[in-house]
Amino acid sequence: MAKTVDDYLAVLPRPTRVVLGRVRSTIRKALPGAEEAISYGIPVYKLHGRNVVYFAGWKEHYSVYPLNKRIEAAFATELARYEISGKGTVRFPLAQPVPVRLIQRIAKFRAREVAATAAARRPAAKQR
Repeated sequence: MAKTVDDYLAVLPRPTRVVLGRVRSTIRKALPGAEEAISYGIPVYKLHGRNVVYFAGWKEHYSVYPLNKRIEAAFATELARYEISGKGTVRFPLAQPVPVRLIQRIAKFRAREVAATAAARRPAAKQR
């Protein structure tokens, strides 16, 4: 099992590795300062210790996770041409160009969701 994203990418066929390298750089550009790690055997990007977005390569496609109803609604037009799984996944065909802007926007949207959830969980400041 891969311990780093470089390890994860190294075992993939070259065409898949090239596409996922582009996905990786797209996410890194969208989430500057995010920690890159492996979780559940696939690359994940974390902000403030919280998982924001994952990606994984498969035989005919690559996936970006998690996709929720808010993301599906916010990006309905752009996502309409891709397969969406009921398990929070959008699948992009390996044979098509990487939709850089869409992936960047999804990553930033997820980062805002994660930040909002974290803020809501913080205890209220003590009043004096």
